Amino acid sequence: MSQLTYRYLASNRVGLLVNGANNITEYKPVYSRTLQIHRGIDNTIAFEIKNNDQKPISILNTYTPKFMAFDESNTLIFEKTGTILETSTPSKKGQFSIEITANDLLNVKQQFVTYNVHLVKSSDSSNVITYANSHFGVNGNIKISTEAYPGAKASYAINTFTETNPSSGDYISEVVTAEPAKNGNEALHTAAIYSTNFTADVEIQGTLENQITGGTPWANIATVSLANESQPKYVNFNGVYTHLRIKYVTPGSGTLDKVLIRN
Repeated sequence: MSQLTYRYLASNRVGLLVNGANNITEYKPVYSRTLQIHRGIDNTIAFEIKNNDQKPISILNTYTPKFMAFDESNTLIFEKTGTILETSTPSKKGQFSIEITANDLLNVKQQFVTYNVHLVKSSDSSNVITYANSHFGVNGNIKISTEAYPGAKASYAINTFTETNPSSGDYISEVVTAEPAKNGNEALHTAAIYSTNFTADVEIQGTLENQITGGTPWANIATVSLANESQPKYVNFNGVYTHLRIKYVTPGSGTLDKVLIRN
């Protein structure tokens, strides 16, 4: 279901109403709610252009809607041309939609942003501003949310490898948690290995010990053989472990730059 939002095309004047008791009152403001869109999915927002009398006006073949959104620092983050929904029947008079895709929001953090809408006249290409309310406020507000689709959890980065003993040729990494409390027996882990012209067998090791000491027993879980490799290589493995680490023997060439682990 798309979100329908009203926009108003009106002259910049104060509207006055006369009530039944002949008292002059100010025109009541129109409510402009904060929209909410979600990262991770495509979002469709529908707009309807109205006049001062709250009646939709036709935009079919007369206007092209333009939508612009700005982040917290007032930097333009995306600009869209609206898709007119109005038909010649007429149906959905004054309505158009904007599609904000998952890719549009890929690098946009959760925040409140502002937006505005203007219309480009088909006859002379001039711009006509629309208002968010009867006080002639131009900007509307959108909350960009990660509540529905928080996204992937950050990976643990391993980039320190230490030789176990001088001239031993065995290198082990720092230890990272395997988050056993969050994983069941079928827990899936992924290790991505980044290297530069690297040749060696890289072992993923795990333990069930809660406290890590010099005498902690480690078991090999998976082995990735690299030969003059400079492209990232990954391996998936299942199981519940308390901690993980990386081990390799003195490489034939190149360097092991880092390993990313996601539980």
